[in-house]
Amino acid sequence: MSELLDNTEAATKAVVDWLTKKAKTKSKFYIKDFYKIFPDDKPRAIKKVVNKMVETGELEFWSSGSTTMYGLKGGGIQHSSEGES
Repeated sequence: MSELLDNTEAATKAVVDWLTKKAKTKSKFYIKDFYKIFPDDKPRAIKKVVNKMVETGELEFWSSGSTTMYGLKGGGIQHSSEGES
């Protein structure tokens, strides 16, 4: 595992910075998109970081049942329409 993933705070900052930069075009991403942030690390380690960020509330996940995507908490069109009938 890279030093970046060993340092949870630095890994979290890298993910948030990347998502913030991408927010102009997309709000939700597949787990494989996060692999670009940490190209030298194994997918399992990256997924642990992303899931930890979901647990702490920094990220949220969205699932259609067959697809799971991740994004910044409160971001995107989907978030604003949830809960409406």
